[in-house]
Amino acid sequence: MLTFSPDDPFEYSFFDERINALYESEQNLMTLFMVVSILSIFIACLGLFGLATFSAERRTKEIGIRKTLGATVPSIAALLSWEFVKWVIAANVIAWPVAYLIMSKWLQNFAYRIDIGWKIFALAGFTTLLIALITISAQVIKAAIANPVDSLRYE
Repeated sequence: MLTFSPDDPFEYSFFDERINALYESEQNLMTLFMVVSILSIFIACLGLFGLATFSAERRTKEIGIRKTLGATVPSIAALLSWEFVKWVIAANVIAWPVAYLIMSKWLQNFAYRIDIGWKIFALAGFTTLLIALITISAQVIKAAIANPVDSLRYE
């Protein structure tokens, strides 16, 4: 037989509100990660832009000689970009196993589990490569289309 306690008030809640309350900490963590990620990507792009500027300035005479000997703008742009692309690829190769292990361990705490596929890592690698190329493109193109006479004038 069921007995009721008249002294305790009846408390009710909707099921979707209870589920949302369970994942509230995950939502806060997602917001925090999003803000920190955007800030870190911005700082990394500033550093990459400065490095591209330094590299293009340091190689001005080399670029001038290459252009004088007949190098095209796309070949010079590819030469300067490859210096950064190889480091982005190396960083991705190092980061993928670490990210896989961390994400797998974190996802084991949920009731409904998913597997992390290789497509996520390929998309992340492509995105980082695209962001790096967009960041350095202005300096690379500026260095590639510069007049070789200006860089070789005082030699």
